[in-house]
Amino acid sequence: MDVRHHLRRALHAHLAAAGVDLGPDEIALERPRNRAHGDWSTNVALAAAGRAGRAPRELAEELAAALTADPPPHVSAVEAAGAGFVNFRLAPSWLHEVLREAVAAGTAGYARSAKGSGLTASVEFVSANPTGPLHAGHGRWAAYGDSLCRILQRGGYLVVREFYVNDRGRQTELFGASLAARRRGEAPPEDGYAGAYVADWAAEMPDGADPRAWGVERARRDQRDTLASMNVAFDRWTSEQELVDRGAMDAVLAELGRRSLTYERDGAVWLRTSDLGDNQDRVLVKSDGEPTYFLPDIAYHHEKFARADLVIDILGADHHGYVGRMRAAMSGLGHDPDRYEVLLGQNVTLVQAGEEVRLSKRAGALVLVSDLLAAVGTDVTRLTYLLQSIDTTQTIDIDAASARSSENPVYYVQYAHARIHSVGRRAEARGIRRPPLEEVDLSALAHRREREVLAALAELPDAVLGAMSARAPHQVCAWARELAGAFHRFWHDCPILSDDLDAGVRDARLWLVEAARVGLAVGLDLLGVSAPERMVSEEP
Repeated sequence: MDVRHHLRRALHAHLAAAGVDLGPDEIALERPRNRAHGDWSTNVALAAAGRAGRAPRELAEELAAALTADPPPHVSAVEAAGAGFVNFRLAPSWLHEVLREAVAAGTAGYARSAKGSGLTASVEFVSANPTGPLHAGHGRWAAYGDSLCRILQRGGYLVVREFYVNDRGRQTELFGASLAARRRGEAPPEDGYAGAYVADWAAEMPDGADPRAWGVERARRDQRDTLASMNVAFDRWTSEQELVDRGAMDAVLAELGRRSLTYERDGAVWLRTSDLGDNQDRVLVKSDGEPTYFLPDIAYHHEKFARADLVIDILGADHHGYVGRMRAAMSGLGHDPDRYEVLLGQNVTLVQAGEEVRLSKRAGALVLVSDLLAAVGTDVTRLTYLLQSIDTTQTIDIDAASARSSENPVYYVQYAHARIHSVGRRAEARGIRRPPLEEVDLSALAHRREREVLAALAELPDAVLGAMSARAPHQVCAWARELAGAFHRFWHDCPILSDDLDAGVRDARLWLVEAARVGLAVGLDLLGVSAPERMVSEEP
């Protein structure tokens, strides 16, 4: 059981004795910023003083005295502090419970919660136009979106990964015309696609093929292959053209009309989005009868709301104005706009040797994800993208990302996992086997480096819940670096298989290593990064 459950139950009982009916789930516990103040702290005396008819400090002192006389499990000291805080200091035994919990739950169960149980989340990300390869920005959104989906799944959600294919309209027509022109050896049309990849693909195009249809499929295939190289797969691909062809767009336009949310002006059909929270009304059908991109998007999102409890879009920063209008449209169709989230991702700059680089001659001005993958590999690409919050601009130094040193966070984290497996190989080679955990005295884990590893491991469930709530995979990335650092320090300061090491200490440390393996494997999986058992430069 999480030690906080013990603390909350004890606080609840003593508050009830003081005449305060406060449920355990209502009692907040936080880590003190200054760890010298203890392991956990609560402001419950401040929150409950009025109902108890006492000053906050007085109530805090009463609680501290009562809990000192009858301490919850693993509590070594309780102190009143400040204007009305209660601080807890814990015995090392609470970390032993963390070890047991991690080992018992394993990689499948540790840090898993039921917060989203019974709920479906639709997460749309990347959704690049089918007019060319994926650029570096798309790669960032792919890593972020897939990791967010993994975190939501860890939190109990049923997740549907969605990719919307904008395969109709002027851009795909220009793309097809550009391919046809290149096939004839001519320059692309004005406002067409001039990247060198267009010429490469035009050379592949079979005689007699429809340039637009063939080009869209060629781009989609290239994008799917690149995403697969990033260990990213989608559950649902929705074609805008197919959505229009089966009447979904016309159906949603009719529904908006039935709700008196549309009107005609200057020959165009408008949506009354300003009545629904947007800053102005929006055109759905232009005066020439051609729908704007917004109308099929509304139809697509209307369908997503029908199959999901939570709808998340991950879009580029240039879609900032899109948020209000789509929330307004969904509200008009009777959906709860609070079930709709838009997360905006900033773009990426790549540098090498201190200079901004273009990694692909054939892509013209584009910086391709496929070339970054070729330069540094899948794991480095994904984890590097996830080092920062998605809403910040990012600069990736290719030389630093490729370095095999402790300065490289990707190498640093994966190396910790590889070291863990090296312990197992060495133990097996020497005929050493861990006894069953229930037979091991974990009180032998008295070194501060051992406590640091277990304290970091204890933070993973909260890190996952925090990352899920904030939609922030970089928080899991930060946690993985923290645990890796704690393990590397443990590795250097605490012998594990030394001949002169007490057998009880050795066995306890072997189980600590296993618990750390579980935590790192979970963290790396949430980031979509492999957990290697061996690495170059690994000690023998």
